[in-house]
Amino acid sequence: MAIIVTGASGLLGSGLVRALRQDGQDVVRLVRRAARADDEASWDPGRGVVDEAALEGATAVVHLAGAPVADKRWSTAYKRVLVESRVASTRALVEALMRLKTPPEVLVSASGVDFYGDTGDRVIDEDAPRGDGFLAQLCEQWESEARRAEEAGIRTVQLRTTLALSGRGGALRRMLPIFKVGMGAPLGSGKQFWSWITEDDWTAATLHILKNREIGGAVNMASPTPVTNAEFTRTLGKALHKGTMPIPAPAFALELGLGEFARVGLLSSHRILPKKLVDSGYRFMHTRLDEALRAVL
Repeated sequence: MAIIVTGASGLLGSGLVRALRQDGQDVVRLVRRAARADDEASWDPGRGVVDEAALEGATAVVHLAGAPVADKRWSTAYKRVLVESRVASTRALVEALMRLKTPPEVLVSASGVDFYGDTGDRVIDEDAPRGDGFLAQLCEQWESEARRAEEAGIRTVQLRTTLALSGRGGALRRMLPIFKVGMGAPLGSGKQFWSWITEDDWTAATLHILKNREIGGAVNMASPTPVTNAEFTRTLGKALHKGTMPIPAPAFALELGLGEFARVGLLSSHRILPKKLVDSGYRFMHTRLDEALRAVL
């Protein structure tokens, strides 16, 4: 009765696999190559090929696979990669699950708070509608493919994850070299809200979702205390015992250097609340940004 995990080599996936095993669960990692170990099974989502024997009788599937959003400039070709790595892979996985004699009880599939688009200073929970822009549309397509598993009686959950704070990698690791030399600065106006969650809370919340059969649909994976980008900048500088630049990095310069991602990923505002997690009884380990940064650093 294994739990199947895609994207198991990624930052959040690798931590989740470790936590599941510590919790006494058998885990099978779905990998895009020939399986080399007893805890691996292969798939080729681009061709729609999945090792269905490995899925048969599984307790749950956690689908985290997807090309990194921030690693490359968003050319037309890379946008296609972002879509195919999420939408096509989810379609292939769900179609395989629907063919099983004994499907899993639950499919937990990744998504993002980018679903909501730029929400300004409005407080947003899971009831908010889809926003505008490329990532919002991508998240909608991604989630729509995952929800098809409900036709086979599978509980489905879409993890709308925000900025995940980890000392092992991810966005925070890319910020550290700049902040460690005192060159950190607010981005654009600095008034845009940045929601965040620690890796530990993300992992624990995912375990909570897997075990709680009452939770379904979209779930905001974010701490209950979003902050502005300016506050995030100040707090990270203090956590590293470094000052920060008084002059913000201008929006036009960010867009010139990073293209569309700067506007959508860095300058957009996400003031997100985790209503479903809180209502279901999940208790966050980290709700203060300063304490969270100390913990992960």
